Amino acid sequence: MNVAVTGSSGKLGRSVVRGLRDAGHSVLELDQHGERGPGFLRIDLRDYGQVVDALLGVEDRHSGFDAVVHLGAIPAPGLQADAETFHNNMTATYNVFQACRRAGIKRIVYASSETVLGLPFDTPPPYLPVDEEYPARPESTYSLVKHLEEQLATELARWDPHLSITALRFSNVMDPEDYAEFPSFDADPTARKWNLWGYIDGRDGAQAVLRALEHAAPGFDRFIIAAADTVMDRTSADLAAEVFPGVEVLREVGGHGTLLSIDKARRVLGFEPRHSWRDGV
Repeated sequence: MNVAVTGSSGKLGRSVVRGLRDAGHSVLELDQHGERGPGFLRIDLRDYGQVVDALLGVEDRHSGFDAVVHLGAIPAPGLQADAETFHNNMTATYNVFQACRRAGIKRIVYASSETVLGLPFDTPPPYLPVDEEYPARPESTYSLVKHLEEQLATELARWDPHLSITALRFSNVMDPEDYAEFPSFDADPTARKWNLWGYIDGRDGAQAVLRALEHAAPGFDRFIIAAADTVMDRTSADLAAEVFPGVEVLREVGGHGTLLSIDKARRVLGFEPRHSWRDGV
């Protein structure tokens, strides 16, 4: 496929671009940051004219796309003022989705976030492991935008029965060089409770994007994307019992199994994490 990737210079974006190219797809990177070259186009996603122009065709660069992977955003809460986070991320996502519709691109995969599940879980989750079945619980402006983006995608897919939009609720993205810090997390079980001790290796994040592009069923759907294990050496059952003693555990989680359920992504997309921090520390 010919695929446009926004936010290609980010932590996840770099892995996604590499993974798509390794799988044989042609990729054009759309970002404000990055090295000039035939595979890169500098644009501001907040400017709808630039976005729709880029997706419709850019002279010698391309004549259209089969799919768009939208990762471009202020990547976390607290990095900029709340109003800037809202305006930047919401505007960018609307522009990308609407430009895809105008350009006739029917296959969109984009980065939603684990934050819509209720992070930092100062209010405990409704049950464990958490999954996609309970309503969103945004607790920050960043998370609120991610929730609104999912609502936007739902309605756009309703308007166009041929449109496929897949939201991947990524956990905290990690590269192999980040793993040296992980053993220190065991000293305080509450230090990483904010996302239920979850993470996702960037290479597995790229795998999830590839699987979602290949699946691309009409309509809107959402999937939690996380590693198969936690960041901790303590068992997941022990962590849940100590930090969330009143929360119902719906099914047994063996050993260090993730408390961010990836069952749906496994079942529907064929996603299967291949990387663990335990292999590199």
